[in-house]
Amino acid sequence: MTMTNPSAERHSARLALAAVAVSVVLWASAFVSIRSAGEAYSPGALALGRLLAGSLVLGLFLLIRREGLPPRAAWPGIVASGFLWFGCYMVALNWGERQVDAGTAAMIVNIGPILMALLASRFLGEALPPRLVAGMAVSFAGAIAVGLSMSGDGHASVLGVVLCLVAAATYAAGVVLQKPALRHGTPLQVTFFSCLVGAVACLPFSGQLLSGASHAPLSATLNMVYLGVFPTALAFTTWAFALARTSASRMGATTYVVPAMVVLMSWAVLDEVPAALTLAGGAICLAGVAVSRSRPRASGGGVTVTSGATSTDGAVPPGPEPEDLGEPSPGERVN
Repeated sequence: MTMTNPSAERHSARLALAAVAVSVVLWASAFVSIRSAGEAYSPGALALGRLLAGSLVLGLFLLIRREGLPPRAAWPGIVASGFLWFGCYMVALNWGERQVDAGTAAMIVNIGPILMALLASRFLGEALPPRLVAGMAVSFAGAIAVGLSMSGDGHASVLGVVLCLVAAATYAAGVVLQKPALRHGTPLQVTFFSCLVGAVACLPFSGQLLSGASHAPLSATLNMVYLGVFPTALAFTTWAFALARTSASRMGATTYVVPAMVVLMSWAVLDEVPAALTLAGGAICLAGVAVSRSRPRASGGGVTVTSGATSTDGAVPPGPEPEDLGEPSPGERVN
């Protein structure tokens, strides 16, 4: 039996909350940058360029920190999540957004957090507290409202819908597969090698990348580099840091902040004035996230007793997870 200090757990939870906040803000900014880069680069070329830039930055940090290779036990999750989330997801999303309007894409891709929660419950044994389920339902309703307000003539290509579904499925599966890898490797190790796997998977698009770079405007190329450095290298690392300290399903629910952030950033950066339904949908998304992150009133205080060994290197020890960013999930386990 190990005695755990509640104040230390609260500090860890605050750090994780700050990390996931960085991730969602940067991922929201990616939608603005993709609009510029996507006009000059094909979907596969944009994904490859973004992943190469991200791999370069992450590799430099890995060398500086001298973290080396992750343990062998982390590699299955790294390879699987790298191929699905870093590779397939980015190509499918870039391609899908060329086939359907932004609103339709947003509605379909936001199935991802729901799939993530179901997969995490089935394969990671994570509990689904009522507050989490209710919050996700509210946020998904808000995402639908945002999507409907942004949809054009209502016609969507079948290929585009399929691609967005692929993006949602690979995103959800990638996160769930990354979770066990973070039990063995550090967030930086897992993120770098996953990004590298995604870049290798996208190498068939090298010709398109070189061709696009030869005639793309400087602004598009800079946006592609920005996507690699910030929404990929930094945001995926902070995401991994937070994911190692909370459940995959709760992390997925938090990403419903992204539609609201995109609305505000498009308003500020692109001067796209949102409709009333768009603003209402964004507010509903935020309300749903607040519900999913809330916790019931504590029934007592004192020292929390957990089983399993403690870790001195910051890694999550085997056994029950520490207090996460919101409501505790009894029965949840780390795999």
